[in-house]
Amino acid sequence: MKETKARQGAVFKESAQRVVEVMQTPVSQGGNLPVATGFLRASLTGILGAGLPIARDNPTGTGSFSYTGEQINLVIASADIGDTITIAYGARYARHVEYGAQGRPARRFVALAAQQWPRIVEEVTLEAKARAGG
Repeated sequence: MKETKARQGAVFKESAQRVVEVMQTPVSQGGNLPVATGFLRASLTGILGAGLPIARDNPTGTGSFSYTGEQINLVIASADIGDTITIAYGARYARHVEYGAQGRPARRFVALAAQQWPRIVEEVTLEAKARAGG
């Protein structure tokens, strides 16, 4: 029973990580997330529970932003089965990119990643079973 719970927790956490990876995959690498300066991608944050990050404007200038995933990884690692993990973009324009605005088409990088949750969980479960020898 204890081993089963541990495997369930591992599948939950690995599946969450993979959904984030899908969300964060740039268009240039076959994903749906457009990346110009990297601010949108770098604005991704996670929390345990429900809530949204404070919307932030893109800083002025032509800087380049990077995403490391450390904060998201810590949130996912601290989650238990049954916890709600909220992963959201803090860039003020994130919704406009997701849903489309001002004549620009919707990119749906979040929705398309979320739709893959059942497939990802199944894939991770099969991998966990294979590692456990069954």
